[in-house]
Amino acid sequence: MLGSIALSVYKTFVKRSLLIVVSGPAGSGKTTLCARLTEAYTQTIRRVVTCTTRAPRAGEQDGVDYHFLSRAEFEKQLETGLFFENAVVHGNLYGSRILDVEKHLEAGFDALLNVDVQGAATLRQKAMSHAKLASSLVTIFVRVSDHAELLRRLTGRGTDPLDEINRRVAAAEWEMSHAGNYQHVIESGTREADFAALDRIYLTEKNRHR
Repeated sequence: MLGSIALSVYKTFVKRSLLIVVSGPAGSGKTTLCARLTEAYTQTIRRVVTCTTRAPRAGEQDGVDYHFLSRAEFEKQLETGLFFENAVVHGNLYGSRILDVEKHLEAGFDALLNVDVQGAATLRQKAMSHAKLASSLVTIFVRVSDHAELLRRLTGRGTDPLDEINRRVAAAEWEMSHAGNYQHVIESGTREADFAALDRIYLTEKNRHR
């Protein structure tokens, strides 16, 4: 059973707002794609800032890129039922809080979530028993089928040591095996081609839900 706060989230779907979930392995460019989509549709889309226990990377800002929490803070909020979904990724905790999703939907915006395959699976599971969530949920996976290209992208970031890169490439194989669970799959190519594909998906889904 969902608590009263979670139930209020589902009630907002009657406004026909979309909950757009974007997933993909590290290096797929999903974060950049999400940023571009919110910039292109400032009147209709709001990005949900998710929480993580990992340390900020250079240039990242708390409350803008992520809500950076200590592990103790995250676990306390998890125990009190504040999260819509959560997962362990590369040893760190990630999750989206109910109120962070709710505030956008209640205001009539489409909410954009950048989550891993575990988080997306949680949302799909909840949608199975909530018709309004099911009708509003749009899931998109950004796949990099060429592993040499994926390695090039991760190495080009220059932010992670080699052992971390190798671990992420291995994790990407598992993540990409779940692409078939998503409504839409973008085969990553150039940044412009990827954004054009995401843009088409959004406009198609928005028109379908009107």
